[in-house]
Amino acid sequence: MHFARTPITKVINMDWDKLRIFHAVADAGSLTHAGDVLHLSQSAVSRQIRALEESLNTTLFHRHARGLILTEQGELLFDATSAMAKRLDAASARIRDSEEEVFGELRVTTTTGFGSLWLAPRLPKLYEKYPDLNIDLMLEERVLDLPMREADVAIRMKEPSQADLVRKRLMAVHMRLYATPEYLAENGTPETLDDLAGHRLICQNTTSTQVGAGQSFVQMLLTYDVRNTLTVNNYFGVLQAVISNLGIGVLPDYVTEDFPGVTRVLEEIESNEVPVFLAFPEELRQSKRIAAFRDFVQEEIIAHRRLIREKS
Repeated sequence: MHFARTPITKVINMDWDKLRIFHAVADAGSLTHAGDVLHLSQSAVSRQIRALEESLNTTLFHRHARGLILTEQGELLFDATSAMAKRLDAASARIRDSEEEVFGELRVTTTTGFGSLWLAPRLPKLYEKYPDLNIDLMLEERVLDLPMREADVAIRMKEPSQADLVRKRLMAVHMRLYATPEYLAENGTPETLDDLAGHRLICQNTTSTQVGAGQSFVQMLLTYDVRNTLTVNNYFGVLQAVISNLGIGVLPDYVTEDFPGVTRVLEEIESNEVPVFLAFPEELRQSKRIAAFRDFVQEEIIAHRRLIREKS
């Protein structure tokens, strides 16, 4: 059957169930896989898709032996159903949040370094308090779109610029130099920046995605005739190299609490301040899960600061 390729301009009378089935098919790229997700037969899914195409007077999929590919009109409709699905997810999340209980999935995004070195080791305390909460921890340097619900809450190393977000500054971080006592005993402790020329510097590559203060700090260090480097694209990897006695690493200062096996080198040298912000969509302001996570992070930061003061 062939349909004219006309623009999709109206969805007023569109069947919501057909849209749900269309979205599942477009997402899976297959009638069979979509049927498995929806618990429908392939023939039932196919009938609904053809009925939707007839109601729109357009073709939504190119049909190939390997699966289905969206047409231009199908892409337009998929964009619309994707936006709808995210809004419905947000509404469902708010509805599921009861007045007294904290449960369900919470999608948290932050950088690989902060998430693996600071946040993840503290999550057992959160689960102990809220055993029915399920954290989906997404660690990446890319800034996810919170208003479009790519995540529910973010902890970022700079103030988020996206609109319609609730923001809270959590703390400040500095990048500093660290090594193990074993490495320093074997290779000597640098007394000045010029002494770095005799050591291997472990850091993020200046072209990799990272906070500006960290990038500038590494660029400054490399001006001191550092002849041997090991670059890693996140601070977790830098830490692993440091504790393996490979050299002197550029790391955020929060590693000192949880990894006492590393020693600060050149204590007067550090990066500019890196602010740490927590952010979430305005529409989730009343979410009990968001509130529970926010309060947990703030409590852990207070405990972190107290411990640092006691050590100093």
